[in-house]
Amino acid sequence: MEYVYAALLLDAAKKEISASSLMDVVKAAGMSPDEARAKAVAEALKGVNIEETIKNASVLQAAAPAAAASSAPAAGAKKEEKKSATEEKASEEQAAGGLAGLFG
Repeated sequence: MEYVYAALLLDAAKKEISASSLMDVVKAAGMSPDEARAKAVAEALKGVNIEETIKNASVLQAAAPAAAASSAPAAGAKKEEKKSATEEKASEEQAAGGLAGLFG
């Protein structure tokens, strides 16, 4: 995760995201850099516009709740059936009777 943070810092500073620069940032943060991880992250981010990706991600997050709300049924459209108190008590008694049968 620290390499992703390092990449974000480098991008914000308008610096090149390379394995060596990622390792420098991680080392400056007081951690031991791993060359293989740094290379993997640098390779994965080649050609990626981080700033644009972050903007698109925030737009998608804002759109998701709106889409979920519009696909949900109206409050009165679906009636929820509630059991009466006697029906609930009867089903509890049946469950208790079934459990009693387990213990002889």
